[in-house]
Amino acid sequence: MPIYEYRCNQCGNQLEALQKISDARLTLCPACNNNGLTKQVSASSFRLKGGGWYETDFKTGKRKHGTQDTSSGSGGAAPAATGS
Repeated sequence: MPIYEYRCNQCGNQLEALQKISDARLTLCPACNNNGLTKQVSASSFRLKGGGWYETDFKTGKRKHGTQDTSSGSGGAAPAATGS
């Protein structure tokens, strides 16, 4: 379940809440008992870095995803169509 951050517009209190995505937003501030809570936009608590899981976990044969040999083609450019 994701952790959401809230801030009260009335008193400035900040809090975190562990909620399901389908749960309703919190509105009642526990510090001042006013309906002033708003959900904040914040950075996620994890970072994806490195080459990517898909390159090592789901490879087929000797090739990895995105590393196909293109040296035997026409340099990556599609041939021009000729009309009659």
